Amino acid sequence: MQKVAIVSKPQKPELELILTELLDWLSAQGFATVLDVESATYLGRQAEAVERSAMPGHNPVVVISLGGDGTLLSAARAFAHTDTPILGVNLGSLGFLTEIPLAELYITFEAWMAGTAIVDKRSLMHAELIRDGKLFQEWNALNDVVLAKGAIARMGEFAIELDGQFVARFRADGVIVSTPTGSTAYTLSADGPILIPAVEAMVLTAICPHLLTIRPIVFPGDSEIAVVVDVVPHETFLTVDGQETVELLLNDRILCRKSDRSVHLLRLHPNGLFNVLRSKLSWGER
Repeated sequence: MQKVAIVSKPQKPELELILTELLDWLSAQGFATVLDVESATYLGRQAEAVERSAMPGHNPVVVISLGGDGTLLSAARAFAHTDTPILGVNLGSLGFLTEIPLAELYITFEAWMAGTAIVDKRSLMHAELIRDGKLFQEWNALNDVVLAKGAIARMGEFAIELDGQFVARFRADGVIVSTPTGSTAYTLSADGPILIPAVEAMVLTAICPHLLTIRPIVFPGDSEIAVVVDVVPHETFLTVDGQETVELLLNDRILCRKSDRSVHLLRLHPNGLFNVLRSKLSWGER
């Protein structure tokens, strides 16, 4: 029997009813389910819970993400080393990645079963933290990697390199390196550009730079961006997709490049990005 992995947002009481109906429907279609901890908790089936990082080992044929962009980002990183498609259902308020409303959950799943759903391939970014000349930690990010200060209101100093060549050094509250998918996330709030997801590029955006001449930079997708921490105030952190965090030290080096992995998002309708921009940000309206 084929399996469907279900990933849910915590603290959403309505998910108890949604999940109960969904599991009954999936069972009627001939699918078994693999539940993450949150999903199992809503259903009172904690003994069946599977950590998200372990879910790919159960070989599900599709993932259903119930929540917002954060829930989908977590699922995307968990399944980064697979080609398992993800159906992201929006239960939040905005949702750039989770385009499917709850009312279209079943019809989108049926379209996937029929082979008529749109599969939107999104590139991941591979990030490495080099400390004392050695690989300290690495990640795959769908949205972005952010270097930013903590509670202390002091700027850091960062040096940027492109394929080993020096680009600039500046002081700022932080730095964002984003994928095209992540161009509508944190970097958009920092006045970065909107990139079409299919564009082969990365964006580097300084957060509140000390020099007004420092502007967001779009780099080729096949390049490697290095951000070196030259001056680091207490409690400066590297954050991946807003969810995984590690504290930075002086001379830490963060390398960002396009990953050889990608995420496959299921959609019912074409032109997803522009639909979201128009409907949720009133983009292009007078």
